[in-house]
Amino acid sequence: MIRTIMVELSTIEAAAYRQKLRGGHSGIVIMRYDTDQPGIATVNRKSGEPDPSHNTDLKLFPLEAFKEAMELTSGMPYSRRGKVKLSAEKEDASAQEETAEELATVDSDEYEAIVKTYTNRKGELSYELLNKDFIQFAKSSKVISDMVANRALEDDIRDHVVKVKLESITGNRELTVAQTQRIVEMLDEVSPRHVFKELNDEIRKMLASR
Repeated sequence: MIRTIMVELSTIEAAAYRQKLRGGHSGIVIMRYDTDQPGIATVNRKSGEPDPSHNTDLKLFPLEAFKEAMELTSGMPYSRRGKVKLSAEKEDASAQEETAEELATVDSDEYEAIVKTYTNRKGELSYELLNKDFIQFAKSSKVISDMVANRALEDDIRDHVVKVKLESITGNRELTVAQTQRIVEMLDEVSPRHVFKELNDEIRKMLASR
């Protein structure tokens, strides 16, 4: 399955991790040591709050536990990891069966290179470092300067920055647009906000100054 590493909770006696859920959403899975049934919550990208599933008992899995799990796993990269069993629990039906494309992305040398480049000592993806690096490239690139001067669309400029930087980091000069997009989506799922928020803000500033 595609998930983060396990973290220990202090709110309740349980362990938790982030996992891709059915429908492509990012979710929190909590497993108590005294019950077989896990608690599941989807991460609401608009509010930033956990939305427990309808069959999750909030007496056993309070919102505070989900919030703690979200905080502890914030920024942790996804990777392909084995199924987790703290007891004899059955596999949760909400867990998504990952597509071949998702597994190929998280297993790819390109994704591994990006995670390795921008993971800090805590084992978290540093979106601050990632954005700083990409912004520095955007400001120094003649191609980007020309695109800004010609009033190219913000999305087109960002896509070019991301593709060229990913090619540079991974050493793969033949990355397709689809591959790049899948990598960005995988990074974005564990970001507390849009993975390239700062880069987007900088591109808007560059366009506004022209």
